[in-house]
Amino acid sequence: MTDDPPTPAAAPDGQSIDGRPADPTTETGWPGYRIDVFTLFPEVIDQYGATSILGRARVRGRLDLRTHDIRDATHDVHRTVDDSPFGGGAGMVLSPEPVFEAVETVEAGPDGLPRPLLLLSASGRRFDHGVAQELADSPGGFSLLCGRYEGVDQRVADHLCDGELSIGDYVLAGGELAALVVVEAVARLLPGVLGNEQSADEESHAGGLLEYPQYTRPAEFRGLEVPEVLRSGDHGRVAAWRQAMSLVRTLQRRPDLIAARGGLSEPEVTLLRGLGEVRLLREHGYD
Repeated sequence: MTDDPPTPAAAPDGQSIDGRPADPTTETGWPGYRIDVFTLFPEVIDQYGATSILGRARVRGRLDLRTHDIRDATHDVHRTVDDSPFGGGAGMVLSPEPVFEAVETVEAGPDGLPRPLLLLSASGRRFDHGVAQELADSPGGFSLLCGRYEGVDQRVADHLCDGELSIGDYVLAGGELAALVVVEAVARLLPGVLGNEQSADEESHAGGLLEYPQYTRPAEFRGLEVPEVLRSGDHGRVAAWRQAMSLVRTLQRRPDLIAARGGLSEPEVTLLRGLGEVRLLREHGYD
């Protein structure tokens, strides 16, 4: 599902509700839910964060997205942030000094730092819809630290961060893309971010199931027709069909999600039987 109407223009500078200078990316200057991102490439986060859903959320004051350049905490002419690993090995490791200083500088500032601070790492906790909901429900917001090179000095993970997150079992060049995944997934769950609040409740993974198929006009395209039930105007039939299709799609593509929710309930089995999905039920042990 996409949510990409044009992003509104930012409001002009002014005074916020609490008397501080207003953020020019918001209509009200009210800080909203805050996410801080520490990175070597703040422009990556800033550019994407100014578009589409995130851009609109910032304009409306629903999201306060801040970036911090780790290089600003260096003290040499080359703005060095990495060094070779102890014990040898390929690549470079992100040094602890600039990372600690960058985080501590923000934490000691007038606004403090929203916690938890989570390191984006291939060895972290798997990020999924449940984790996104946990973060969206946390008061005040959270912060992200983007790793780079061959990794981050372990003292950063052990003594500065509150945890680690991974968006999947693969390795990226850095944590910026992972940070954007986390930021957008969480932001979409915040009140007032989506134009239709029901959207987040009906999407894939929101209820432990994959989302049902979606169709739009025209009703017939190159001989391919939209299912009749969706054109019937019968809201009860439509709701039953959508639930059934979510169950079918999840059984076919992600049976692990069905197992994680304790299997199919009796009403769900009955619904699928009524729609003729007997073979699919049998394949998954529902005789």
